[in-house]
Amino acid sequence: MTAVSTASAEYRLLEAMPLPTALIRGEQVLRVNAALATLLGAPAAELEALSLSESIRRFVPEERGWVEPMYASLVQGGPLPEGPVWVRVQPVNGPQRTLVLRHAPGAHPDELVVVLLEAEAEDSVRRLTEALVAAAATMLRCRDERSVLETAVDAIFRQGFSVSVISVDGDAFRYGPLRQSPFIVAEAEQLYGMPLADVRIPSAALPHLLEVLERRKAAFHHDMLGVTRFPPAINGESPVCQLHPPDMRGLDAPILVEGHPFGVLCVQGPALTPAGASTLELFAQLVGGALENVRHHQTSAVRLEEVSRLQDELVARERLEVLGEAAGVVAHEVRNPLGAILNAVAVLRREAHLGPTGQAAVGMLEEEAIRLEDIVRDLLDVVRPLEPRPRPVQLGELVRRALGQMHGSPDAPTLRFSVDEAEETPSLEGDETLLQLAVTHLVRNAVQASPAGGKVRMSVEPADGGVRLVVEDEGPGIPDVDPQRVFQPFFLTRANGRGLGLAIVRRVVLAHEGSVRASSRPRGGARFELWLPRAPSRRSPV
Repeated sequence: MTAVSTASAEYRLLEAMPLPTALIRGEQVLRVNAALATLLGAPAAELEALSLSESIRRFVPEERGWVEPMYASLVQGGPLPEGPVWVRVQPVNGPQRTLVLRHAPGAHPDELVVVLLEAEAEDSVRRLTEALVAAAATMLRCRDERSVLETAVDAIFRQGFSVSVISVDGDAFRYGPLRQSPFIVAEAEQLYGMPLADVRIPSAALPHLLEVLERRKAAFHHDMLGVTRFPPAINGESPVCQLHPPDMRGLDAPILVEGHPFGVLCVQGPALTPAGASTLELFAQLVGGALENVRHHQTSAVRLEEVSRLQDELVARERLEVLGEAAGVVAHEVRNPLGAILNAVAVLRREAHLGPTGQAAVGMLEEEAIRLEDIVRDLLDVVRPLEPRPRPVQLGELVRRALGQMHGSPDAPTLRFSVDEAEETPSLEGDETLLQLAVTHLVRNAVQASPAGGKVRMSVEPADGGVRLVVEDEGPGIPDVDPQRVFQPFFLTRANGRGLGLAIVRRVVLAHEGSVRASSRPRGGARFELWLPRAPSRRSPV
């Protein structure tokens, strides 16, 4: 994309400005709007083809001696002029005109926006234009809607006007960001009996704002008190008198986002005139464009996150497919010999003449064979398709069963356990066998990670339309890596682990459309939080 096309996209709203405007970068004139082309009496394309020096020599010949050095300083990063800059401009055809130059930074550090105003232009138009130019680049860089609106109202308020954004809320209006006298706001909130941000004003009570949105054009109000009809407050009075004194004039401009009404930009001040309507309308268009930018950025971020998630799932699925093929071979080649070994162990245990040393060797052989059998079983649990067969399940009961299996475990004798189950915890629809497998692995992981004398805490409670299980231990915690990595097959956090238990937990939870996450506790240890919906919506294998 070229620099000129980029500038066109970012300054498309300035092209429609009714005041003569140019965008420059160094010696290059990037963009000239129609109003400036009309003022100078030359086509916009011809003006954009001229360098800045050529433009100064041609249209500001009498001021060239000081205008050229001024712009040369600006190009080199010098400060913007303070206050108005008066110049005599010579159009192609017509009399010389005295104009005021206003400068503002562009969307990029090396760009400059120049606006020309008639020396006799009314003050309110000038101030609104200055607010527009000052806020333009900042709003385009905002990344949330609140920042856009706050930037807009700040820019207008700094020019001496009261301003508020009235947003559309269904069949009512709500106050958004505003800059009014604190005394006026306090009086209005006292009359309403609540903060202004909480007040919902029926749309029918503000017909002048409805008309602005319907016509999609800015409107001037000579008497704000005469056009505004607020609903009465709790004491029967209306806060309109406090918000709009009798001499207050107003300008309202529609804010449209992707073609739909978002709200109204409302400006009040005794010096406003109808001439400011087009400038405020352009300002509101800029606000709407900035809000669209924010939504596009947010949508892009969500889509990027979704693409990343799908990519991770694809990689994980492909990894499981490869692992599944290997697991099938391992199970076939290992289980048969293990069966023969265990049968031989049973025969040897019945041997009467086997001495103490032989008995110890046979016991060790049996223990290792059983451990290998457990590893093969866990490996198959990680890769086999899961097809939950739902039935009512009490998650707290599964936790108690898992703890029962821990009694007699060599890892558990010195540990303390606590289970806190909320009384109102509902049952959920799930596969009892699979969920028991996941809960048991989660509890066993906490037991194996805990030091001697440590405590394992478990809690079960309703949460977000489902049930949440939290398991906390006092072990070393999660390594300094992405916590989600602990759920990948063969990811080890301790030397004696297998790296399969937590992978099984994650697969079972995902098969039930739940979620599981890991984190380190502030005072040491790990925290695992498992959430399951009360009734999964799909029944597809995972």
